[in-house]
Amino acid sequence: MNDELETLAADLGTALLARGEWLAAAESCTGGWLAQSVTAIAGSSAWFDRGFVTYSNEAKMDMLGVPATTLERHGAVSEATARAMAQGALAHSRANWSVAITGIAGPSGGSPEKPVGTVSFAWAEKDGGCEAQTCHFAGDRAAVREQSVRHALRGLLRRLDTTPMMA
Repeated sequence: MNDELETLAADLGTALLARGEWLAAAESCTGGWLAQSVTAIAGSSAWFDRGFVTYSNEAKMDMLGVPATTLERHGAVSEATARAMAQGALAHSRANWSVAITGIAGPSGGSPEKPVGTVSFAWAEKDGGCEAQTCHFAGDRAAVREQSVRHALRGLLRRLDTTPMMA
C-alpha cells in the first residue's frame, strides 16, 4: 500500500479509536480501495464497521437507499448522490462517521459537463451534518482513484479534528 495512504489510515484509526467512534465507507469509482486502506491497519476492527462498494446505480439504491430520483436528476457522479450514499452508509451501519466517493476514473465515461477525473465526495456524521465536495483530478485511472482515496481520508481527518468529542 502507498505509504501516505497507510499513514492517513493509521491517523484516522487513532482519532476514531480515541473518540470511541466508528467509520463506514460507501465507494463507487474507488471500488473498495478506501476500505482496503483502512483495513490494512492492524486493529481497524475496533473502529471500521463496514464498507459498501456500490458501483452500479442499482447497488446505490439497493444497499444505501439512494433515491432513484436523485440519480435521475443529478446523475451518479454528483454531490447529491454522494450525500445520499454517505447518509445511507450511516443508516445501514453502526458507524458515527461515513465517507462516500463516486466519480469518473476513466479512461472513458466522461462528458463535457463531467470530464474524466470528476469525483464527488461526502462526509457525514451521525446526528450531525453532511458535507459534499466535487474535485477534478488529473492522471490515468489508477491516479484518479488513488487521489480520491487520499482526499477522502484527509477530509475525514479534518472533520474529526474540528468536531468536539462527545463528553
